[in-house]
Amino acid sequence: MANQQNQQNKTNPQHVQKQNQKAAQGQYGTEFAAETDAQHVRQQNQQAEQNKQQNS
Repeated sequence: MANQQNQQNKTNPQHVQKQNQKAAQGQYGTEFAAETDAQHVRQQNQQAEQNKQQNS
């Protein structure tokens, strides 16, 4: 039983590799990524960059 707990606490490299592949393909599968509006973020970044240039 103790050995079984140790196995559960270890990282599963196959699972991590699968997650990394999904991330590289843009298929995150995470809740926050699905709710993120990429266009809105780009607009905010552009506006922040413009503000930074004006203030310097």
